Amino acid sequence: MQRSDFCIAGAGIIGLSLALELNRRGASVTVLDQADPLSEASTAAAGMLAANDPDNPTALQPLSDLSAALYPAYLALLERLSGIPVPFQTSTTLQAIESTHPLFPQALSPTAATALLPQLNPHGRSFLHLHEHSVDPGQLAPALLAAVQSTTIDLRTHTPVHTVRSTTTATQIDTAAGTLTATSYIDCSGAWAISQDPNPRHPVTPKKGQLCYIALPEAAPLHLVVRTHEVYIAPRTTGPHAGQAIIGATVEDCGFDTNVHPDDIARLFAAAVSLVPSLAAAPILESWAGLRPATPDRLPLIGPRPNHPHQFLATGHYRNGILLAPATAQLMAQILCHETCSIDPTPYSPARN
Repeated sequence: MQRSDFCIAGAGIIGLSLALELNRRGASVTVLDQADPLSEASTAAAGMLAANDPDNPTALQPLSDLSAALYPAYLALLERLSGIPVPFQTSTTLQAIESTHPLFPQALSPTAATALLPQLNPHGRSFLHLHEHSVDPGQLAPALLAAVQSTTIDLRTHTPVHTVRSTTTATQIDTAAGTLTATSYIDCSGAWAISQDPNPRHPVTPKKGQLCYIALPEAAPLHLVVRTHEVYIAPRTTGPHAGQAIIGATVEDCGFDTNVHPDDIARLFAAAVSLVPSLAAAPILESWAGLRPATPDRLPLIGPRPNHPHQFLATGHYRNGILLAPATAQLMAQILCHETCSIDPTPYSPARN
């Protein structure tokens, strides 16, 4: 029977980032995925590192701030291991904000917002000027995968987990390809997490999001992200998608359905054009859907799984999986290795009330 220090279920950005963090500590790590690595939410996302999005829960702020601070070193590590640079696409976001929000006194006037983005039609709304980055998951994913493949991490694709059984000293993981044991098992399988638990304390459910790529008009390039409660526009300024932008995203309770519906894409596009009218002639190049892993309180689950010795969870990141990957990896590795945590993990504990 094969044995590792740690067995991770899920080869998305959370699982693979955690695997790298544990590998750096000298641990033996096996990663299992039911399909191909980084084939679900990790590459369906827009890549906004929205640490200061006013729609985020307040309790998410410490984890968001930690992750934003870790991101430059995280990308440098991926480049060192993979040889693939992952540049920031943007460094500024215009975020629409309601007058009832505590941050409203910091908002720009509509005139000041249009000075930053002349194409903007603010419709009388006020905007926050946020200094936040974005990345292209289409660039991040191959760099992360190549970084993992450059190490001793044992990555096994098309290997779904059937059952997980814990003893007082270890965990046994039964898969389609056989059984292995590990000192600890960490479920990082996103919307599929804790699927074997009939009554989880904090259920993880899929929240479908439909998005599309458009070609930006040459006369109206975008250099920053524009985001409202209804729609966002995230431009690509470098790399294979330079001159394009992502428009997103719906939030739907549709189970594991990832079908794309033209009417939904048309509504997103219309909302984007209302916000930036110069996009009206932009062609839609591609559309797709992904599944965000959501918890009822919209906070991730990071820590020991209640009543399951040697089992842990790192999932439930909802709309912020790309942003929170470095901090989740660091915090989860600190918990697993009995180190002092960078921030208080209590708000994200799977045992929280």
